[in-house]
Amino acid sequence: MTVQNVKCTVSNCAYWHNDVCRADAIEVNVENGGRLGQTSKDTICETFKPR
Repeated sequence: MTVQNVKCTVSNCAYWHNDVCRADAIEVNVENGGRLGQTSKDTICETFKPR
């Protein structure tokens, strides 16, 4: 099953399709390895896989 309605504009990701993420699951972590982020810039999509 694909996660629904997740917008993505990273067109060189293997899961990208017309601005939607088509991955079965999505993992997002705090970039510095901690548990607290202050803004979206503090996070990183671990699901990203280059085409």
